[in-house]
Amino acid sequence: MNIRSLTRGDGVVIGAAVLLFIASFLDIYSIDGAPDGVELPNSWSSGPLLMSVVLAGIIGAALIVVSRGLPQPRKVAGLDLGQFGVACAVLAAWAALGNIFDPSGGANNVGTSSSDGPDAGIGLILALIATLVMAAAAIATPLVPALKAALVGAPRPQQPQPYGGQPGGSYGYPGAQQQPGQPYGAQPGQPGPGQPGGGQPFGGQPQQAAAPAPGAPQGGQPAGDFSPFWFAVPVPRPLYAEDGSPTPIAELAPGTWYLAVEQRGPGLVAQTQDGRRGVLQDTTGIQRG
Repeated sequence: MNIRSLTRGDGVVIGAAVLLFIASFLDIYSIDGAPDGVELPNSWSSGPLLMSVVLAGIIGAALIVVSRGLPQPRKVAGLDLGQFGVACAVLAAWAALGNIFDPSGGANNVGTSSSDGPDAGIGLILALIATLVMAAAAIATPLVPALKAALVGAPRPQQPQPYGGQPGGSYGYPGAQQQPGQPYGAQPGQPGPGQPGGGQPFGGQPQQAAAPAPGAPQGGQPAGDFSPFWFAVPVPRPLYAEDGSPTPIAELAPGTWYLAVEQRGPGLVAQTQDGRRGVLQDTTGIQRG
């Protein structure tokens, strides 16, 4: 589960679920003139309230958050987990509203006036607020840009290495370490000035240039004016094979930095953390590192 893929709207849903859990331990009734020693029930003492409001709301929030963090969408009875969670949150808010209007569940209408029953307690009021906020955030997150923003910002990457990366770190990713005593910019294993075999004798012949890396353009310069850079996607996006196959080979997740190694028309050739390369066709809204 990728926590960095959670949005601000998911954070609101999590906060509402915590408030709902706290409200479940508070009194659901408020009775005027009741003695101080009287213990009023909470949501855990009422089966219908517990099942239809508390558990439905918490389960809905869990499904929404889990579906956002999974790399691939999961379905239950043909419904996406997130959609099922939103439905649970809406039903919990609807049930909480009904309990506010009739806290005693109709028992106050048996042979007495409807005004003789208890009023809604602080537990019911907070449960209604929590479920309304949860349902509103779950519905509005895909529609409101402020709620679609990442909940946890992605860490800033180190300065990207030139395409072809230095040994000592993952290919194309930060982590390449300079060897002690190695001149800045020199390749590992290549002696520097003043080291054995490192300097040119005066008047000597220049050493033979190293062979270019596989796939690098002749002359050691990158093709065109493209320079590799780090980027992050705002929403999950598929990565397609370089041979043009329509089947995605991976999915880029928000909150993770990837290395763009080549421009391919309007898209980018990107490299994942496990070394796979593919074409990112949709580059709108990407964040450059």
